[in-house]
Amino acid sequence: MKKIVSMLALVAFIALGLNSCAPKDADIQKAVQTAISTNPDATGVSVSVEKQVVTLTGEVKDEATSAAIAAAAQEVKGVKSVVNSLTVTPPPPVISAADETLMTQLKDALKDNPTVTFTVKDGVITLTGEVKKMDLPKLMQKISALKPVKVENNLTIK
Repeated sequence: MKKIVSMLALVAFIALGLNSCAPKDADIQKAVQTAISTNPDATGVSVSVEKQVVTLTGEVKDEATSAAIAAAAQEVKGVKSVVNSLTVTPPPPVISAADETLMTQLKDALKDNPTVTFTVKDGVITLTGEVKKMDLPKLMQKISALKPVKVENNLTIK
């Protein structure tokens, strides 16, 4: 009987010893932060660790960067798994030179109508906001003189 109790005590001692050898979450977090800091695109990435599971959050420029950061985190000793919650920042809209010119001309044409807003995409002007009924013909004449591909009139007439 004493032998069984001694064996159980030995097993418990070994289990406790093995458990204390596992890296602590704080140490893993620091190691992951160091590992991903070599990637210049990881500046907006946050790292949290719970029970040796790493969670990555923040924004990155593309999917390849997200995958590279997750792979670097996975390589750190003691990491059981990586939860990649990184989001990819959408690229800025592409504005053509023709649209840029049209936008500049529209700002000038609409300077007397501060309640009218617009967007321009591929030469198509979309108007929104409010305009007085008596000001609408003059406004549309100014816009037509700019020779857009199309005018989408979503104005509210008051």
